[in-house]
Amino acid sequence: MSARDSERVLIDIENGIATVTLNRPEKYNGLDMPMFEAITRAARTLKKDRSVRAIILCGAGEAFCSGLDVKTVSKNPVNFLKLLIKPGRKISNLAQDVGYLWRDVPAPVIAVTHGYCFGGGFQVALGADFRFTTADCEFSIMESKWGLIPDMSLTVTLRELVPIDLAKELTMTARRFNGTEAKAMGLVSRVSDDPMSEALAFARELAARSPDAVAAGKLLFNRGWSATDKVALDWETKLQKKVLGRANQRIAVARNSGSPDKPYQDRRDF
Repeated sequence: MSARDSERVLIDIENGIATVTLNRPEKYNGLDMPMFEAITRAARTLKKDRSVRAIILCGAGEAFCSGLDVKTVSKNPVNFLKLLIKPGRKISNLAQDVGYLWRDVPAPVIAVTHGYCFGGGFQVALGADFRFTTADCEFSIMESKWGLIPDMSLTVTLRELVPIDLAKELTMTARRFNGTEAKAMGLVSRVSDDPMSEALAFARELAARSPDAVAAGKLLFNRGWSATDKVALDWETKLQKKVLGRANQRIAVARNSGSPDKPYQDRRDF
């Protein structure tokens, strides 16, 4: 891998907030093989970093991500095999990892979109916990335009946000819609003239909470949202046992009882 390829994704961490930047602006951050690998590497790296409290995922240049760079990836047919094969006992392949792995990162992830957010790029954003966007950002589940279906974890992430008929419509038509429409459909969390500033303010708010409670809250809903009542209730109890009476829970009590500046410890493993 060249030095240029290794810089496909940049990670900057300050005060517990990681900014992850897709860094192929000359191609609207299109997904080539080095980009696939760099995104998954970034997610795995941040999953292990227990000091990270929140993550902002954004794109350099004029777009968040224009989706799969078909021309570049298709130069070598082996690339499609690399993207679609599931090694060992993994439940996701490399194509799916760029969106799905962000769900496994214990810290909350905020995708900040602008310009274009198409196809695979949209599926990367759907893997985040929150999506902040500009009103004029263009979105599309674009795969059907090329005779394909979405295959980068959208079947897991989209079903949590919209009803099945809308999911089918957007997938089958590949129509474009803007940030305002995306908000009305429930696909984004906030629309703003400056979504990066709002995301940073929100990340700071999250970073001020117990990292154990935030991580457990993310896991609770990811595991319980579509589960049976029994499974969902079991997860409530299981995760509460992991935070109740632990160091960060005691610190949270102290911060609300006369010691507001008492620092939290790094997040526990979940």
